[in-house]
Order: sequence, then C-alpha cells, then structure tokens
Amino acid sequence: MKYVSEYRDRAAAEEYAERIHQLVSREWTIMEVCGGQTHSILKYGIDQLLPEKITLIHGPGCPVCVTPIELIDQAIEIAGIKDVILCSFGDMLRVPGSVQDLTGVRASGGDVRIVYSPIDAVKIAEQNPMKQVVFFGVGFETTAPVTAAAIIQAAHLNLHNFYMLVSHVLVPPAMQAVLSNTECRVQGFLAAGHVCSIMGFTEYEPIAKEYNVPIVITGFEPLDILEGIHMCLKQLEEGRALVENQYTRSVNRNGNPEAIDMMREVFEVIDRKWRGIGAIPESGLGLRKKYSRFDAAERFGVSRHTVEESGDCISGQVLTGEKKPDECPAFGGKCTPEHPLGALMVSSEGACAAYYRYRLIGSNR
Repeated sequence: MKYVSEYRDRAAAEEYAERIHQLVSREWTIMEVCGGQTHSILKYGIDQLLPEKITLIHGPGCPVCVTPIELIDQAIEIAGIKDVILCSFGDMLRVPGSVQDLTGVRASGGDVRIVYSPIDAVKIAEQNPMKQVVFFGVGFETTAPVTAAAIIQAAHLNLHNFYMLVSHVLVPPAMQAVLSNTECRVQGFLAAGHVCSIMGFTEYEPIAKEYNVPIVITGFEPLDILEGIHMCLKQLEEGRALVENQYTRSVNRNGNPEAIDMMREVFEVIDRKWRGIGAIPESGLGLRKKYSRFDAAERFGVSRHTVEESGDCISGQVLTGEKKPDECPAFGGKCTPEHPLGALMVSSEGACAAYYRYRLIGSNR
C-alpha cells in the first residue's frame, strides 16, 4: 500500500474537509471529468464531507460509456464472422449494443477474448496465422499510445491478419462540449490525472481562459480529490480561472513526449460521435492513411447505420452533468448491472454503476 495508504488517511481527509468548509462563501458546482474519480468520491463518501453549498457533478470521463452503439454493433458483427478472433478489454463485453452485447456473441460460439493490452492481441495474431484477429481499441489519451504501439508492432512484424476497430476519444473537446451546452452548470473542473500524465495540460489552458473556468489536474485517491476540490474552490472564491496541477507526482506540464509522438505517428484527429452526447468535432482518433490496412471496419465491410439510444436511458444527461444517475426513472429498476439499459451501468468507471454499488446497494447493507 506504499504511496496509496497515505492518500487515504482519515485524519488528513477530515482536515481538508474542514479547510473547504472554512473557505466556501457561496454555492459552487464542480465537475470531476473522470469516472475513476466519480467512483472514489462515492466509495469514500467524499461528497458527504463537503458543505451543502458544493455540488459535484459527473462528467463524460468513461471511454467505455461513450463508445457509440454503432461501434458496439460493428464489434458484434465482426465477432460473429467465421475464423475471426475479437479481442477486447473486459469492460466492453457487457456494454449493450442495439440488440445484444459481446457476451451474447461469445455464448453463441463467437471467439471473443478478454485481453489486458492490445499487445496481447498482436501476440494472438502471431500465434493464429489462419485466423483474423481484431482488437477493439477503446479509451482516452491514456490508452491510445499503447494501441498505437500495437499497430506499429504489427506493421513491423508484417502481420496481415491483425486489425483494429478504433474508438479512442479525446477529453478536451468533450469538456468544451459540456461548457458550450446552454444547460451547463459547471463552474470548475477536476481534470483526469491519468490523461494528463500522457498529454500534459497545456491544451487545457485555452479552455480555462475562453470559458473562465478553473481546471485542476487531479488524482484519484481521497486526499487527491479533496485537495483538488480545495484548489478549485480557492480559485473560484478568488475569481481566478487557471489550470493548476494537484497530481504533481504523476503529471508535468508537457506530459510524455514519446507517447504523444507515437499517437501522432499512428492516429489523426477526427470528428467522433459520443454515446448519449452526439457528435463532437475533432474529439476522436482515427488511423492515418499510412496504417489504413489495419482498419477492421474497412476490412470486414461492417454496416455503419445510426442507432438510437434506449428511450428509458438518460445517460447523455448524466454524462454532461445535467442530471445524476439516481434521477433516472429506470435507475435500480429497469436498469441494473445485471440488466443494463446503457453503458454507464456496466463500466467499472460508469457513474450509474458507482451510484448503484455505493449508494443504492451500500445503503441497504
């Protein structure tokens, strides 16, 4: 627990909470961008330590949750093709498409495998030259460099049976989309520390300036989050709107140049649809022409039809901070982790799953 337990110290947490109580003079609303932060907030009851004047709302910081139904359907279609091995992170298997999920495909005989890295999928392609291997690449800037590394490795090995279904998305354009919404209540952000460990935080500075909102790069442990909230509130109370870095042990201003270069070698910025939100310009990554032969959607000619979200699911309003999960009429009834209507109830970083686990179920224990 070294470098973890000290960030979960109860006395220190209570001290930070007291500082926040003394600091706050009016109502403020802060959005934590990352789903990992949302789970920590609910798991440790951080929101319950704060003054009633402070509202925390949950942002679009779960890449599994914002993967559009159309791409889920494409993965399902590919996984059902003979002699195809579809590899994915475990969170994706139970995310509902328009009709079923990848777990259903596997139960019907499809070769769907859970991997822990796209490099594992490259190895599977090497070991199975008579099969077509597809990796479903999902994630923010955090995981995109490893996906890029897998493509580069496959090219180096001259593999002709390895492909990628890409659904990587970018955080800053999503923050801008939230701030541009006429219903936006966000006055400050806790930005995702793991994304910034790759990208740094220079790209957040124009956002803070344009929208006059403080942005604090924040970690994931209780003391990280409380310190990040305190830093954000201090700016709000003083009328400042800057980018500050709470997560100094992992993040520097310029990020990881080698990882950024690898991403830019393989990917180009494209417009991307976000599940529950809609299209956000220049918010996704797609394969450059140089690596287009690895594009699974092109290789297998999968359909690209538009699919509507379930009418009972308000995930879009949750992802943009307009509503909280327990304000959804389907929450805990029609929609549970066992029978999810949307991705927010499935993913380990989904806000609905966090509310279900730590508030609905936890309150009944």
